[in-house]
Amino acid sequence: MTTPDPLLALDPARIAPDGCVSIIGMAGAGKTTVGRELALQLGWAHVDTDNLIEATYGTRLQAVADSMDKESFLDVEAGVIRRIGARRTVLSTGGSVVYRPEAMAHLAALGPLVYLEVSLPLILQRIAMNPDRGLAIAPGQTIEDLYNERIALYRRHASFTVAADALSPGGCAARIVAWLTGGEA
Repeated sequence: MTTPDPLLALDPARIAPDGCVSIIGMAGAGKTTVGRELALQLGWAHVDTDNLIEATYGTRLQAVADSMDKESFLDVEAGVIRRIGARRTVLSTGGSVVYRPEAMAHLAALGPLVYLEVSLPLILQRIAMNPDRGLAIAPGQTIEDLYNERIALYRRHASFTVAADALSPGGCAARIVAWLTGGEA
């Protein structure tokens, strides 16, 4: 288990003293796993925004997504995101958060957005291992369609990108910490 470094000095040009770090990327990118590890390394709280949606509706994320069309789900997700008022917290977001500018603006106001960039083959492999994960996908749309549609959005909103294919969750978190402390990672 990783313990936080009490002498960790975050670069104020990259994050405010009470700021948050939001992790964005595709389903299967490892946002929750890396988010937990990053929170441990920083000594901060961790919140998975998909869990907030589940808590709001009292059911699994996929049941929420299945109960409405994609646009309605994206509106629900953005509404939950806009109500977050956290400090010194790592936020692991749902992959579809990038579709709503107001959600992205709120996350950016909380602190930097870190994009976990993972290749399509690895995303497909990970999603196949967990087919019950919540996924905001329109009828007839494929994972490949989502990936191609979202990649430009992730890149546009990212304050920092981690090429995560070959890194462990701890390695991804260490890269983010290095960047947050002023290094080039």
